[in-house]
Amino acid sequence: MKKKKILFIINPISGTNRKRKKEKTLKYINKYIDTDKYHYKYIFTKAKNHAKSLSIEAAENGYDIIVAVGGDGTINEVSKTLINTDIILGIIPLGSGNGLARHLNIPLNLKKTIKIINKCKTKKIDTVIVNNDAFISIAGVGFDAYIAKKFEQNIHRGFKTYFNLILKKYINYEPKEYIIEIDGKRTVEKSLFITVANSNQFGYNAIIAPNAKLNDGLIDVCITKKPPVIKAIFISNLLFLRKIDKSKFIKIIQTKKIKIIRQQNNIINLDGEQILLSKELNIKVNPLSLNVIVP
Repeated sequence: MKKKKILFIINPISGTNRKRKKEKTLKYINKYIDTDKYHYKYIFTKAKNHAKSLSIEAAENGYDIIVAVGGDGTINEVSKTLINTDIILGIIPLGSGNGLARHLNIPLNLKKTIKIINKCKTKKIDTVIVNNDAFISIAGVGFDAYIAKKFEQNIHRGFKTYFNLILKKYINYEPKEYIIEIDGKRTVEKSLFITVANSNQFGYNAIIAPNAKLNDGLIDVCITKKPPVIKAIFISNLLFLRKIDKSKFIKIIQTKKIKIIRQQNNIINLDGEQILLSKELNIKVNPLSLNVIVP
């Protein structure tokens, strides 16, 4: 059987304990990858968007599988090249939240994940188009994007840093007005944030869209009001209990496409990465458009 070409694109600054993770990742890839099945190579990213250019180059050079080794942002960069192609996405989750990996039940254990890649069981999943960009897992505007930007700027990673940022910024953050158009019907919503979910979570097993599926041809639009601080603490627990949809402060709508109009051009959180886009966001599902390795 002809060996497949597989490239590991490794983000060396993903997550926490970065130096140790980098060394361990290389050791485990070299030790456990099935060399009877694969010709393999690995390469490190050097800057933001480098993973995207490396993925484009790998696709042009005939790689069959490209593995994103990092967090949701790294997965986003790598996968954009692979949408609507036969090239397969692999995931080794080394980020902070690892939202997409958790949704797909990909283990955070390196040895187990590489063995899953060796088996190469694949499934097709939806991706989502936003104007001229794309995301795989989750996108957000408002407080969600604001916190993601602050988190990206912080030298410290991990859930503690993320949670502390929320506590610090929540009280003074003012909800914004958004015009939302679904199936030709427009409404105005004053929201803390709006999350467009393809997978079910932000990361850290914080489930914002309990009924979201990656292969149903739908996005779950989560419109969240700003609760009082005391209630916010209780409601945040519902994220981890998979019951956030029970709160009166959140409304979830399933649809194939949506238009969100903001008050001005601003950042949007695409899979944990902050991108400046126009105030009008046209978002639609691209059904079953990405091949991904799963357990």
